[in-house]
Amino acid sequence: FYSYEGPKSISASSSRLCLSYCLYFFILCFEIKKMGFRSAAKGLFQSISAFRGVRSFSDFSQRGMRTAVAVKEEGFGSQNPQRKINLEQKSTLTDKFGRFHNYLRISLTERCNLRCQYCMPEEGVKLTPEERLLSSDEIQRIINVFVEDGVSRIRLTGGEPLLRRDLGDIVEKASALRPQGLREIAMTTNGITLGRKVSELKKAGLDAVNVSLDTLDPFKFQILTRRNGMEKVLDSVQRALDEGLKVKVNAVIIRGVNDDDVDGFAKMAIDRPLEVRFIEYMPFDGNRWDRSKLVPYMELVERLQKQYPSLSRVSHEDGPNAVSRLWHAEDWKGRIGFISSMTDHFCHTCNRVRITADGNLKVCLFGNDELSLRDAMRSGATDDDLRDLIHGALQKKKARHAGMFQIASQTMRPMTTIGG
Repeated sequence: FYSYEGPKSISASSSRLCLSYCLYFFILCFEIKKMGFRSAAKGLFQSISAFRGVRSFSDFSQRGMRTAVAVKEEGFGSQNPQRKINLEQKSTLTDKFGRFHNYLRISLTERCNLRCQYCMPEEGVKLTPEERLLSSDEIQRIINVFVEDGVSRIRLTGGEPLLRRDLGDIVEKASALRPQGLREIAMTTNGITLGRKVSELKKAGLDAVNVSLDTLDPFKFQILTRRNGMEKVLDSVQRALDEGLKVKVNAVIIRGVNDDDVDGFAKMAIDRPLEVRFIEYMPFDGNRWDRSKLVPYMELVERLQKQYPSLSRVSHEDGPNAVSRLWHAEDWKGRIGFISSMTDHFCHTCNRVRITADGNLKVCLFGNDELSLRDAMRSGATDDDLRDLIHGALQKKKARHAGMFQIASQTMRPMTTIGG
């Protein structure tokens, strides 16, 4: 095997290669027993054939390890014809720690019709000129590349994505990629105008919405968002449920501001089939983060268990890359979750990458490293060039974020320009 720099020694990697083959053999035996020789052999051939074009022996053995895991996840023999195993695709979105990134969050705009205190300063933020934001075609191209390489979930964010006039077209074009393996199209919104557009978006292919709502008190809503409209948000939540969308309500809890709303939010899950998620207060540029304002998730759990003694963890419903720890109480139609980004991070299972509205790739929400896919596309980059850039950026992704105090001390974009 040869790399671009020339021939490489294979002796140092032989043990890893043997381990790769052992994993293949073990999984092959298991699958033959479960589904027969022909289907299992077909899947093995597909995965091994993807080794063509490797650049070094080290890459070969590493890909063997990843493919064994990928094949086990997806199933030998391509039982799902919409999701064939392709090792080149798997490796594009896999970082050096073995985390496979199948979840793309793409921001459609920096503009927002609210001014939430934890998201941006009161005076707003300096917006990127329109010509430097991603066009609809560029957004679609990025989505295509990521889905072809293994992304199965897409979340449209902002700013407020509903302010984008071509949102319906973006959702519809993304939905057309389901035969290639896309399973879910979701959107994060403040809900102000969702009620008017939810039916249209459901028809276009939207599957789920996360609605940001940080209080159930109209006066406090005006203080937190610096705008009116809480009743519109609550109406949007109900309309989304009526349309059959999967609904989550996100509340950023800030001590001394809205931590007394927690019980009211929990009650929403009693008679509605939705998930209320309590998010720890995170530091971003301009939001005046302070450690004393952070309410650790376990403090909230203990508080709610006093009110609802049957509240218990439902860890069996967590996905392998879940960010929300789910809890449920007896006779509830819904459930509550806790996102503990600050006090108990989940970096080791992170499967998310972000594209900002101006086309920058961020591999970590709390990292300042960004790579412009917009500039690459406008300079004539091919889809394979984009894949190389994406893969290179993921190889620089750290094992975990720097910690809440280090994050708070560094200058970061406001959340509205990153994408919520």
